[in-house]
Amino acid sequence: MNGVMVLGTASDVGKSLIATAICRALANEGYMVAPFKSQNMSNNSYVTDDGKEIGRAQGIQAEAARTSASVWMNPILLKPMSDASSEVVLFGTAIERLSGKDYRDSFYKKGLEAIESSLDYLQSHFDLVVMEGAGSPVEINLKDRELVNMKVAELADIPAILVADIDRGGVFASIVGTLELMNEQERSHVKGIIINKFRGDITLFEDGITWLEERCGIPVLGVLPYIDSHMIDGEDSLSIPQSMNNGEVDIAVLKPPYISNYTDLEPFYFEEDVSIRWVSRLADIGNPDAVILPGTKSTIRDLQYFRDEGFDEWLERYQTRGFIAGICGGYQMLGENLIDPDGADTGIAGTVEKGFGIIPADTTFLSKKRTVKNEGRLQHATGITLNQPISGYEIHLGETKLHSTTHSFLQLNNGEDEGYFTVDGKVFGTYIHHIFHHDEWRNWWLNQIRHQKGLPARVAVYLSEIKDAKYDELADHLKKNIKWEVLKGIMMNNQVPR
Repeated sequence: MNGVMVLGTASDVGKSLIATAICRALANEGYMVAPFKSQNMSNNSYVTDDGKEIGRAQGIQAEAARTSASVWMNPILLKPMSDASSEVVLFGTAIERLSGKDYRDSFYKKGLEAIESSLDYLQSHFDLVVMEGAGSPVEINLKDRELVNMKVAELADIPAILVADIDRGGVFASIVGTLELMNEQERSHVKGIIINKFRGDITLFEDGITWLEERCGIPVLGVLPYIDSHMIDGEDSLSIPQSMNNGEVDIAVLKPPYISNYTDLEPFYFEEDVSIRWVSRLADIGNPDAVILPGTKSTIRDLQYFRDEGFDEWLERYQTRGFIAGICGGYQMLGENLIDPDGADTGIAGTVEKGFGIIPADTTFLSKKRTVKNEGRLQHATGITLNQPISGYEIHLGETKLHSTTHSFLQLNNGEDEGYFTVDGKVFGTYIHHIFHHDEWRNWWLNQIRHQKGLPARVAVYLSEIKDAKYDELADHLKKNIKWEVLKGIMMNNQVPR
């Protein structure tokens, strides 16, 4: 198979970002390229056009490759629901909930079959495949039944590059150690090394490059400088942006233990006067202008966590003075009752939990997950007029019913009412992920907060207009700092590029 597997010495070394850059660089040169990650573990997911669920990183990489995302690009997605179990999503559909041991014991053969059929499909439909590994490829306790690193490189007979993060320190040990723990066959797939997240004077690292090449016998393809504000969505909790406290508008995001789809909040990082703080403890809440409750893979457990921290009483007092928004699981928590008759959310049938009681609604968890892309417009009752429709995607088990439909937020194109909205705009809840990626809506909401603080209104920041340019910037950054033609030769099994 023509292409490359991007391995890492650890999690969060930049595998997803580099795979995204390679996808766009190849697409810009006219190649039909597909991203691929055989098994993803993340609660940050992406809904394909046909309503299937895959890892968000592969959805973003498909965008960069200028192709439609499909389940063939991520056949297996594991979504952690507790410390001991995950929901297994196979070819975009949730099929069961398994512990780590049960998954390794019972799913391995089925997983291999899914991976092999995916590789066959991608090879027949694309010129090149850009694969991504997971974590480290040399976790000794997992190697015998792994479904995402060297086993997949072997199945696809594809070369690999090893990415290391110099910013965290120990880059020489991490590279040499990773290669030393590979057996001869595994190591034969590794054709290059990339050093990522470099800061400072590159000339001071030239001796390090020479040493690595002599010690490992593998070329260093390049050293990538650290980049901020790349706007490429992260994949797991290690990629959640840090709090930023330099803006006049203070937004606190209540961070649950099983947070999902935190990329809903990333647009705020590009609003100059907005500070985003991720808050897990009541002692850190301060006096924010707005509070956002994001999505979660385990709504009732995370609600219980927030209640144990005392957020329920705090929110009851806060709603009289601040703005509150809930997305997906956060929307469910803001309701009055959460009912789990079959244990779909908690794993314990018959569970009933009181919500925060801020939105007059009850949520019942169903066995079948809803995954769909949706579009609609704000209800006339909101009194808000926007030029563009609201679009996003839903991924949830719960069905939320308002006590009165007069406060619904959106009217979807299919005629359904969706979400909750107060007449003063101080509280809203929705199942629509990426609601804040809608530039005009985000601007309207922020301007209400600015008005309450006595700050001037601002014009909308149109992130959607610059996102595609960011993919090009990332590709240019990669090509400028690595031996691009050498990497292409590796990907094409040393064939002359066409």
